[in-house]
Amino acid sequence: MYIMRASLILVLSLLSAVVFSQSQLSTKSKKAAELYYQADNYRVRGQYNVAVQLLEQAIDKDDKFHEAYFRLGVIYKAKKDLNRAEELLLNAYELSEGKNAGATFELAELYLFKAEYTKSIKYIDEFFAAQPKNQRRIQEARKIKTDAEFALDNLNEASEFDPRPLSDNVNAFAMQYFPILTVDEQSIIYTRRLGTSMDHDEDLVISTKSAAGEWQKPISLSENINSEFNEGTCTLSADGRVLIFTSCYGRKGYGSCDLYISKKQGEEWSVPVNLGANVNSSAWESQPSLSSDGRTLYFISNRGGGIGGRDIWVSEMDDNDVWTKPRNLGKNINTLYDEVSPFIHPNNKTLYFASNGLTGFGGFDIFYTEKENKVWSQPVNMGSPINTGADQVSLFITANGKKGYYSHEVSNNAEQKGAIFEFEMPEKSQTKYATSYVHGRVFDAETKKPLQASVELIDLGENQREALVQSDSINGKYLIVLREGSEFALYINKAGYLFESISFNYQQKDELEPVKLDVYLKPVREGEKIVLNNIFFDIDSYQIQNKSGVEIEKIIKFLTSNPSARVEIGGHTDNTGNESYNTTLSIKRAQAVYNLLIEKGVPKSRLAYEGYGQSKPAFPNDNEENRKLNRRIEFKVIR
Repeated sequence: MYIMRASLILVLSLLSAVVFSQSQLSTKSKKAAELYYQADNYRVRGQYNVAVQLLEQAIDKDDKFHEAYFRLGVIYKAKKDLNRAEELLLNAYELSEGKNAGATFELAELYLFKAEYTKSIKYIDEFFAAQPKNQRRIQEARKIKTDAEFALDNLNEASEFDPRPLSDNVNAFAMQYFPILTVDEQSIIYTRRLGTSMDHDEDLVISTKSAAGEWQKPISLSENINSEFNEGTCTLSADGRVLIFTSCYGRKGYGSCDLYISKKQGEEWSVPVNLGANVNSSAWESQPSLSSDGRTLYFISNRGGGIGGRDIWVSEMDDNDVWTKPRNLGKNINTLYDEVSPFIHPNNKTLYFASNGLTGFGGFDIFYTEKENKVWSQPVNMGSPINTGADQVSLFITANGKKGYYSHEVSNNAEQKGAIFEFEMPEKSQTKYATSYVHGRVFDAETKKPLQASVELIDLGENQREALVQSDSINGKYLIVLREGSEFALYINKAGYLFESISFNYQQKDELEPVKLDVYLKPVREGEKIVLNNIFFDIDSYQIQNKSGVEIEKIIKFLTSNPSARVEIGGHTDNTGNESYNTTLSIKRAQAVYNLLIEKGVPKSRLAYEGYGQSKPAFPNDNEENRKLNRRIEFKVIR
């Protein structure tokens, strides 16, 4: 998958080169012209090595043959050998006395890629001075100049940006790319290629940190996933239990490259399944990125109905666990050129991607956009020195926003063409929505056996579901991401059990630490009770706050699912203040919840309420934290 993009660029660059008729060629040597045309025949068939040999022979016959230098320079430029390309294109430019418009244009773009922006502007101005007629080439030239001017105005040699390759344990292959990390940063999964051509095998491998924090030798992710075919460019849900990857041949599919899904139960990955015709098409689908709960999928496709060549598309899993038809992210994100390697941060609000259509430093730059009220903001270039004149793709940012990982070509290693790097994110580039997570296991409170249950996260500020995952059916493990800047209700639900209600307030921007929380679900049985942690009152008041509406709906849903149950709403306080006052307050708070449920349509016959004041503390009233826990509303099954 990594090579495919480079191959496409090579083909497009070569096809865009100026085609000369024999009468236009500068050489007087028939043999040189013959070799030139032979090279062109091989070039259009994609046999570039032979084309290079023939063009070099043509130059041997006539060392003033500027069209041959030009054609050869274009090939080397597309192959990313920019120094050799520069030498050849300058020869073409000088031998033609600046009249080879193709060489002028190619030099302007080459210097953009080399981050020599003043030179790029010089040559693109010369190109415009020649009054070109090709409108597509004029449009491309305008973008080169815009990018070069933008780069000059935004260069920043930030000292804190210091990318470093991961250890040789990770960078152990000819090529490794598209890295992703588990949310705890203890494992890295990436695509490895045993050689540099498309004929070499691609597999997904995983490396895990030792107790000393060192990356261990990578191993195959799973025998069920890796095969004799190719597996690459993958994404993982935050809980590490849903994997989507790309495969381009061998498997039953719909197009040239399709997306496949595998799920983890216990420690075993399932046999991959094609995501189906709702997501995949007869076109090219690749480079997936999953939201933290694994229910929203961003990916790249060149299918019809898009904005440009390759666009970012998104599909969501509906309430029946079916992927919806993808929708294009639209002109605010996608351009007439290419967008690649989307990465949705675990906060589900910041989307990173690479584009060669938006204004940048040359080639593909990394951009980010943030979602507010379901609308994506105007993309922002991540700036220098993260972006340079070279292509920047496959960025991964950790959950806390402090580290980045990416794959990059290694030019000084003859046996290795790509390595994985890590870097500390410059403070100015860090996402404003860092994340942490809550994790643990779900058990039956009586048998202590692991349970598969629904774990749902609700953003109380926006009154909408933020994430939905299932605990593992074998070991009961779950993990769900919490984003700073919001207040959340966490619900653990399973048919036949009382739901658990947990509250997290991450509205303040603090250092977020992971929370370990095992949950014990109680069977629906007379006398069993839970605390409604997401019923909120104003201080010293029985006025229910609006954000309690989510909890009220959960109670109603429980009663609907258990039609024979009758429940009591019980109010409790701490021991601060007058005992009589506390009892009255607890009664009024319980009654307020009772009345609101009746207003929502719950029959009175299914409800009761009682106020216990300070008489039944759940914890000793010996500190503020315990007193806070004692100020509660309980939900008890009384029939």
